[in-house]
Amino acid sequence: KKIKDNLIRKAKVKRSYNKIKEKESVAIPKYYSEQPPPAIIHVDQTPASMELHPARQAMLEEPEISKPPSTTRPSPQARGKRFRRPKPVPYEKERRLAQQRNEEKDARREAAEKARLDRQHKFEERERFRKAMAKARTGGKNGQRKLGRESKVLLEKVQNLVAE
Repeated sequence: KKIKDNLIRKAKVKRSYNKIKEKESVAIPKYYSEQPPPAIIHVDQTPASMELHPARQAMLEEPEISKPPSTTRPSPQARGKRFRRPKPVPYEKERRLAQQRNEEKDARREAAEKARLDRQHKFEERERFRKAMAKARTGGKNGQRKLGRESKVLLEKVQNLVAE
């Protein structure tokens, strides 16, 4: 609105300046003027009125409605601009290769960790089985093997083998 008011004020000043200039040029005789006569131009020379056009006046009197700023940006095609290719990033290929190597290294590390845990679990299982069998083999009161203990350990071993 300030810009519009400023433009209107400047236009009014120009018009009044041109009117004053015309009056002064009429007062000075032609032979005193140093400028050559202007070329003949046929222009509608109706006096400019200081009133605004009704449509413009209505627009100025209308209350200003502020639009909320949109959160989404229109696409470049919607704004009439050409699509720009992204700026080339130096060492992009090397960065991608390094990232791929790191991912492969992480995958190998995870596989090795999983294998290590699996080996450790199997070792602990074997050790537990060995201790249970050693305890079952020891003689009871009369020196005989404890078959109840041994059968439970063997049954668990068979169930694990069948489950795999």
